[in-house]
Amino acid sequence: MIDADVPAWWKALGLPGLFDVHVHFLPENIQRRVYAQFDNAGPKIGREWPIRYRGSHEERVQQLRALGVRRFSALPYAHRPGIATYLNNWARGFAADVPESLWSATFYPEPDAATYVAELVAEGVEVFKVHVQVGEFHLDDPLLDPVWGVLEDTGTPIVIHAGSGPVGNEFTGPDPLRRVLERFPRVAAIVAHLGAPEYAEFLALAEQYDNVCLDTTMVFTDFFNERATYPATLLPRVVDLQHKVLLGSDFPTIPYPYAHQLEALDRLGLGEHWLRDVCWNNGARIFGAHGR
Repeated sequence: MIDADVPAWWKALGLPGLFDVHVHFLPENIQRRVYAQFDNAGPKIGREWPIRYRGSHEERVQQLRALGVRRFSALPYAHRPGIATYLNNWARGFAADVPESLWSATFYPEPDAATYVAELVAEGVEVFKVHVQVGEFHLDDPLLDPVWGVLEDTGTPIVIHAGSGPVGNEFTGPDPLRRVLERFPRVAAIVAHLGAPEYAEFLALAEQYDNVCLDTTMVFTDFFNERATYPATLLPRVVDLQHKVLLGSDFPTIPYPYAHQLEALDRLGLGEHWLRDVCWNNGARIFGAHGR
């Protein structure tokens, strides 16, 4: 499948389009640094990773529209203290300019995190993103206790890159998120990349906690299968959690056509009903089908 085939693919499923919960848009200066990390196969990347989509923000929005991605996130993520507010202010403007986008934000364990998270939630932020492998912080840092409290009380979803892929460190893995959920069991966590490579452990968290979901980002693709193949023995449980699995792509930071993520999901043979829920229905139920 190539990108030009994507609209016909989702139309054949009877969908109004695609709902992608794992897309990145960042300020241009930050975006260039992210690209450089991937281009140089930096220590947090660990392998060659040629980025497929490098256009301007405007060009990439148009690419998503042409694919039929009707709703998508922006997912900034703070990599050090003091930058979350800058990223959140930028993401506010992006959301205002692009009505299909989910108003996205981030946070970091710092003294003012509870304040700015509460303010953003009150103003209507739709999703947060944190990336502990990049940010190098513990999800259960005491500075984040009031943040988790706000997110639990409001049900605001948060996409969490907590798995140890592509390169693990002391902050990754299922245990930190498990400790958060033991204290804040109603947090609406969306585990990025199906928790790769700790698939079984994160799958168990989604089975245990009502509001924990998983996104498909990069999983099942040929690129991911080279190092983090999803165990076939777990697929029946993924079917059982059909209502908790959401389409994610990692666009634009992917080394293959966007269409390949959909092709990879299709070839699992889990059925059209599963594909419809993953590619549209679940995201529309959690976030709403229409842009602002």
